[in-house]
Amino acid sequence: MSAVASILLCVAALLALGIVGIATPRPLTATRLVYGGTGLVCLAAASMAFALLATGAPPAEITLPLALPWVGAGFRIDSLSAFFLLVVDLGGAASALYGIGYGAHEKEPRRVLPFFPTFLAGMNLVLLSADAFSFLLSWEFMSLASWALVMAHQEEENRRAGYVYIVMASLGTMALLMAFGILAGTDGGFSFEAMRHSVHAPQMVMLVVILALLGAGSKAGLVPLHAWLPLAHPAAPSHVSALMSGVMTKVAVYAFIRILFDLCGGLPWWAGLLVLLAGGISAALGVLQAVMQDEPKRLLAFSTIENIGIVFVGLGLALAFRSNGMVAAAALALTAALFHVLNHSLFKSLLFFGAGAVLTATGERAMDRLGGLIHRMPATALLFLVGCMAISALPPLNGFVSEWLTFQAILASPELPGWALKVGVPAVGGLLALAAALASAAFAKTFGIAFLGRPRSEPAGTAHEVDRFSLAAMAILGMLCLATGIFPGFVIDLLSPAVRQAAGGALPSQAGLPWLMIMPSAASGSSYDGALVFLFMTASGLFAAAFVHRFASRKLRRAPAWDCGFPQPSPVTQYSGSSFAQPIRRVFGGRVLGSSEEVALPRPGSMAPARFTLTLPDPVWDWIYLPVAGAVGYAARELNRLQFLTIRRYLSLVFGALILLLLVVALWS
Repeated sequence: MSAVASILLCVAALLALGIVGIATPRPLTATRLVYGGTGLVCLAAASMAFALLATGAPPAEITLPLALPWVGAGFRIDSLSAFFLLVVDLGGAASALYGIGYGAHEKEPRRVLPFFPTFLAGMNLVLLSADAFSFLLSWEFMSLASWALVMAHQEEENRRAGYVYIVMASLGTMALLMAFGILAGTDGGFSFEAMRHSVHAPQMVMLVVILALLGAGSKAGLVPLHAWLPLAHPAAPSHVSALMSGVMTKVAVYAFIRILFDLCGGLPWWAGLLVLLAGGISAALGVLQAVMQDEPKRLLAFSTIENIGIVFVGLGLALAFRSNGMVAAAALALTAALFHVLNHSLFKSLLFFGAGAVLTATGERAMDRLGGLIHRMPATALLFLVGCMAISALPPLNGFVSEWLTFQAILASPELPGWALKVGVPAVGGLLALAAALASAAFAKTFGIAFLGRPRSEPAGTAHEVDRFSLAAMAILGMLCLATGIFPGFVIDLLSPAVRQAAGGALPSQAGLPWLMIMPSAASGSSYDGALVFLFMTASGLFAAAFVHRFASRKLRRAPAWDCGFPQPSPVTQYSGSSFAQPIRRVFGGRVLGSSEEVALPRPGSMAPARFTLTLPDPVWDWIYLPVAGAVGYAARELNRLQFLTIRRYLSLVFGALILLLLVVALWS
């Protein structure tokens, strides 16, 4: 049996597990069956994808007598789809393991269980699709299943999040439908193989690039198409949020790579610059919003926008280098982007699991009502710290490697011709450097306010560690973050077949270099050794601990903590998340995000408390989506009159529309 047929059987098993979630009468039994079975199926699919990548097996395809009668449904697996299948199913297996424990606390598991495996089945089908019809059908199936998961909790904010999400998903699907229509051409070759061999006019190529950015960018979360992320991620259950943020956004990245790197053929240099700028702006604005959030899951949603921006910076660099014949630099940039795709799926899933564990243990969503959890949830605190360090790009964890590779690709930009790229690439590099610094601040704030200090509320003071399944899922992802950071050469070599397929070349083999270092460019260029950094940090830590244990005094001394001039023992007086973000908010918030602060002081002699009001809008929502929504509402109210026309006026309207269409066709031809 071919690999593609085997993975299609895994998809069928996932769909069957969705039926099991409905048919099993006992909720706890259904939870264990669905999540346990989903985890095993995803592990099987991930192992097959890993074997295809590791062995460099040739593409396999199959056509089923489904869908359109004269076309069928084509499915194909190659190196590019195999890598993304590995990302999707690895994330799905971890989320399923987490769901065994987390699902036991769900109030209404029947709203989640049927759609969790079908959501994963839809993502797998997108990655396997080999024609436009199968792709779009699978894409819509994936969108509808994830929408049902967002709507699992019947609350007002969930309904609003679901509405915004389904509208954005429909916009993305429409854009992809139009892109595939242009690529298919007048001959109607809707298979990907036919699209690869078609030739298009420059203006059509420009339109495809814009439509791909709209279609894939709306699902991935590129600015200004990110409006659904900070609404949907906090609304969904935590293991679903991990799938949507860590996995589903990568399916959108796959769609973008498949269209622009594979189906479009050669693209002009401006396409790379456009993608590069979209990625840089998304990274900077996403992390700026993340720093100022008070809710952990909402902060993680904005952080996803930042990390997707980093991925698109790598993709834009790869397009720019490839269009100028710089194959080695294009391979480096694409390797950095795909490496960050894998890394983000690992540490973002870990962080959402940690946020879900805190929510389960305390019931508190606001960060400023937490605190002191390191003493009550030590295992969760340690694993969440690993995720915070990884997403902050601190060595020796995996986030550092992919961002370091991205900066190495940026340093190759002086060889690019044309002033637009020579100026644009360093400018985006500056935005990435700023985003990296702000990401460290955001996650230092998150960990410090949530886990350190004293409990700021009674639920935080009585919290307890979560179940062993949730801890096991977080521990596996934490170890993978460490392993891919210590041994990045093996990951780079694993990515080589996918990079070679999309960029026309790949980096030299890294696993055979001395001391397990990586050297992505020439021997005279930069290198990094994650294993050596890890050994040095471990040895330094052990030496410091031994030195302190041997020479430090064992006497116990107690003294009152510094009270900052206000001797009030209440935990409310601790540094808050808003206090942490205030300097950054005052520098960037007013001009970039439109934030405002208002302090209402009591009258002299009054004992009333002072009031502090912070307004933190989303300028994209206020400047783009609200005016568009208002215009659509106005147009709908005006067009509502058309249903009350007389037959004579209806016929006149049809005749006018026919004349207008004939004029459009005449001008187009």
